[in-house]
Amino acid sequence: MTTMTTMTITKPMSDAGHRVPTPADVPGRAGELLASLGDRAVLCDLYDAVGATVYHDLAGTGTHEVRELLALVRRIPGDVLDLAAGSGRLTLPLLALGRQVTALELSSYMLELLDQRLAAAPPALRARCLPVRADMSAFDLGRRFGAIVLGTTTISLLDAEGRTGLYRAVREHLEPGGRFLLSTVDMAATGEGPAEVDMEIVTDSGRAYRLFEHWTPDSGSRTVTLFPAGPGAPGDEGPVQVCTTTIGVLPAELLEAELAAAGFSVRSRHPLPAVGERHHDVLLETEVTP
Repeated sequence: MTTMTTMTITKPMSDAGHRVPTPADVPGRAGELLASLGDRAVLCDLYDAVGATVYHDLAGTGTHEVRELLALVRRIPGDVLDLAAGSGRLTLPLLALGRQVTALELSSYMLELLDQRLAAAPPALRARCLPVRADMSAFDLGRRFGAIVLGTTTISLLDAEGRTGLYRAVREHLEPGGRFLLSTVDMAATGEGPAEVDMEIVTDSGRAYRLFEHWTPDSGSRTVTLFPAGPGAPGDEGPVQVCTTTIGVLPAELLEAELAAAGFSVRSRHPLPAVGERHHDVLLETEVTP
């Protein structure tokens, strides 16, 4: 297998930028199910060594927002910076456009998964990708890009200070006339719904998960917890790996106000196809205000 060279810049906050979760972090029915497992539960963060594999299985090959992002990037000349690239859900489609892509990711576990995918890709595609281990809220690559992409509403992982750092770094890395493309939650389209959603998901790999999402619109965050379904599920014997994470909710109106204060103008707003009962996201095309 070919091993990709991964460039590391800046000092990461931690390997994945998240603290180790505790049972107290898991609300609702998911918390009750977790408590019922007792010592059998092995609680993991969704971005650690175990969680990264689960996250990749669930979302690594998903197509949500990919078509919309690619349509915008096609119209923008120059190289692309894929922020919080993960295991390459957007990186590989961007490379398929024939672009040079820098894939910036903080989690070494996610970068290992990206390495594996790049090693299996055609050499010409692989040669156009530079993985970089760095924090999206504080990076300095010493160069500029025609398009900078931050998908999957990942900006919600950053607090207000982190977002300020992100906006500053993006401004410093955009070519004149370049575009910053990012997605977030459109609260106006989301409306009311149950506080907790419980669903079973079977991925392309054949693995099955029971996913809980606990989210009240006035809470400012949502908690996602994943239990295995089928073999290794809570009813079986032995340890049960449970992955969880708490993610901020950043409404589009607030994000647009922050972007304006940071010196960006929104050129276009693209509603994305709904995912599930409550996920109505929006893709923003922005540029540095002249």
